[in-house]
Formats: sequence, C-alpha cells, structure tokens
Amino acid sequence: MNFLAHILLSGESEGIMMGNYVGDFVKGRLTPEKTANWNPEYVLGLKLHRFIDSFTDTHPEVLNAKQRAARTQGKLAGIVMDIYFDYFLAKHFGDYHPEPLRVYVHSKYSEIEKNEYLIPESMIPMVRSMIRQDWLTGYATLEGIDTTFNRLSRRADYLYPIKFAAKDLEENEAFYYGKFLAFFPELQANAAKFIVDNATR
Repeated sequence: MNFLAHILLSGESEGIMMGNYVGDFVKGRLTPEKTANWNPEYVLGLKLHRFIDSFTDTHPEVLNAKQRAARTQGKLAGIVMDIYFDYFLAKHFGDYHPEPLRVYVHSKYSEIEKNEYLIPESMIPMVRSMIRQDWLTGYATLEGIDTTFNRLSRRADYLYPIKFAAKDLEENEAFYYGKFLAFFPELQANAAKFIVDNATR
C-alpha cells in the first residue's frame, strides 16, 4: 500500500502513524537493542508498516491484480498496484472514514510537520514536497494519479515505464476496483488486530 493507506490504517495514534508513514525509510531489523530508546508507539508503527506490506504482497486478490498490471508494467507492477489502491481509497474515502478526504489529509499533514524529528533525514525533502504539493488529495483523481506516475518516472531510468501506468488504470478501472474491494476490508481488519495484539500493555 502507498502513503494514504498506511496513514489511515494507523488508527488515531500519532506515534503509530509516524512509524507507519516512514516505514520504507527505516531499514534493518527492529531489535530491542536498536529500538530501546524509541517511542514504543513509533516502533509499533514501523512493525505495522512491515505487516501491511507483507499482508498485501501475499494476498491472492493483490497477486491477481499485479498479474494484470505486469502486462504493461513488468516488474514495476507492485509499485503500480500500491498507487492504484491509494487512488481507490482516496476516490471513495467516505466509505472508510467519516471526515472528507481534504480535511483528513490536511490534519495528517499537520501531525507529520509537528513530528518531523521522527522522519529519517533522507525522507524529509520528499515529505515537504508531498505537503507543499498536496499529493494525498491528488490521489483521488486520474489526473492526480497520472501526475504521481510522471513524478515517479523521473526518479530513476528503470522507473520510466511507470509514466504510462495511469492509462492502464483508466482502461481497466472496474477490474482493479473489484480487486481493491475484495482485499482492503481484510487488510483493515488485520491491521487493526495487529495494533491491538502488539500494543504495549
């Protein structure tokens, strides 16, 4: 899953949300020695991020959707699917949260800015661009998703084909949305259970 889903699946804790949000930028094993002086909720968020990624990567509906995306995106299908699913989450946000998308996203931007000290240094430029350009609200439209893929395609030569991924989404939206609907409620339930099962007592 991509940024919006990771944030939403964190629940109401800022600490868990920050760990989940930055999870791709914190490498290595989360050993007790390494995390001894870290905020426990932040560590739980990091672990939640890894759980979400593992659950997503092995789910049959997601694997089937990736097979379709791989026809045009090859090895980039996994990255593409994360963004497709954030598109569906943003577009239908009212089905998953009582606040309007824009209100929710901007409140999270404020929390992220307040907790910038928890963000790995290598991630900070991207975070500031995300907030300044309001990426998360833009996920709700095909135009916004096309902009996201164009932005990604410029990061490295191997990512260039992703520039055209929005076309596949537009042409096969019903198929991919069906996969999202079959998958995301299971992810929600399992992420919520993970938080409860792993919270410090």
